[in-house]
Amino acid sequence: MDDEARTLNLSNWESRVPFHLAGYGIERLLADASAVSGVVAFDRPRLGDIAGLDAVHLQCHIGTDTLSLARLGARMTGLDFSPSAIAAAADLATKAGVEVEYVVADLDDAPAALGRNRFDLVYTGIGALCWLPDIRRWASVVASLLRPGGRLFIREGHPVLWAMCDPRDDDLLVLEFPYFEVPGGTRFVESKTYIEHEGDLAQPITIGYNHGLGEIITALLDEGMTLTSFEEHRSVPWNPLGDVMVEGDDEEFRLRDGADRLPLTYTLQARKPA
Repeated sequence: MDDEARTLNLSNWESRVPFHLAGYGIERLLADASAVSGVVAFDRPRLGDIAGLDAVHLQCHIGTDTLSLARLGARMTGLDFSPSAIAAAADLATKAGVEVEYVVADLDDAPAALGRNRFDLVYTGIGALCWLPDIRRWASVVASLLRPGGRLFIREGHPVLWAMCDPRDDDLLVLEFPYFEVPGGTRFVESKTYIEHEGDLAQPITIGYNHGLGEIITALLDEGMTLTSFEEHRSVPWNPLGDVMVEGDDEEFRLRDGADRLPLTYTLQARKPA
């Protein structure tokens, strides 16, 4: 990531933290020691038993999913480039009485900051890859962090969804932005985040990067990883498309009409050879 993009994106994410602390369901997580985030609740059947695993959550933000994974029994480390997000995540873990190691570092620097061949599980959640300019570098980081036999688990926004334009008055679903990785990424100006909140972001400009499914899978294969599971989903845990979406009882959003038309997220799992 070039210096301008990193500066813009870091400033943007720093300005998101106060809004997300008020809108990420933290009170529920603190009120119930068995509660997990909606994202991890969706992932849980596919994650399987992670008790006792050494796991790292890359791009962990304010740590609600990291805390949730720790509550499922994993020994968790969280990494993010935002000091404010990591401070909030550490405070949340302390209040919940859950031990989590948190580290401030760019994803590219994760092997040096955390140690190579250290983890049984690398977990990456929703809305992470779109901030990374080079998917091959990401795959290299993942492979270097995992022990032999270790596993990658990622549920992410589908690249078709990332390529779609903002909600339209005529409710048409239109591809506007690149599906494939392009040099320099795409500049966006958005005064709000993906959750409802009062007030505007202090720094609304971001640089985003899409990556096609073939690019993601090929990058992992080229690092010697073995693809073990891939599933596309009709739902996403926030509303990206306005009135054409409807929220279900599981707190996931789907197209109001014709949900089979559009993949919204996917879950990918891969393993480093033993």
